[in-house]
Amino acid sequence: MKQNVLTRYRVMAYVTAIWLLVFTVAIIAKYAFDTGDTMVISQIHGVLFIVYVIFAFDLGSKAKWPFGKLLWVLAAGCIPFASFFVEPKVSREAQALVTKPAVEPAKA
Repeated sequence: MKQNVLTRYRVMAYVTAIWLLVFTVAIIAKYAFDTGDTMVISQIHGVLFIVYVIFAFDLGSKAKWPFGKLLWVLAAGCIPFASFFVEPKVSREAQALVTKPAVEPAKA
């Protein structure tokens, strides 16, 4: 597995988690304080979540995760704050699977 697969997943996990928090605050503000619309925030989070799912599936297939673990990682993207705890654990496990690029011998 290449490093960029893990990096893409990590970036999208954090971006999606932050937007989920923004969306959660917007929903609370909308229904608790009757402030504005959440349509734009929800659409941005929806698109980011789809990208997150694609990258999580890519990482999971390359890391050969069982289906249950993949569902656990995807569920973390749906629960506020969960990604901040799940992503570091998943990254530590996947980092061991990252292949190091071959070092070319020095030319004389």
